[in-house]
Amino acid sequence: MNQNQVKGTIDQAVGSAKREAGEWAGDGQLQVEGMVQQVKGKVESAWGKAKEVVHEANEEAKVEHESRIEVELECASSSLESSKKK
Repeated sequence: MNQNQVKGTIDQAVGSAKREAGEWAGDGQLQVEGMVQQVKGKVESAWGKAKEVVHEANEEAKVEHESRIEVELECASSSLESSKKK
């Protein structure tokens, strides 16, 4: 979980509390503020999740790229060795 996801979760919780308090108190303004903060939290959480997915994909691609380079180097090395023997 990254910083955006944490902030989003907090905003969702605080927004929910504000919305509920507004409902209990009959305060429409507080209800709207709570709903807005909940939506903000959901967007922030989604943004954090998207960043996390991209980061994981980049890490996976990096590992695959490094593995491919190692295999290519091994193949090139064995080709050089077999051509030296001839």
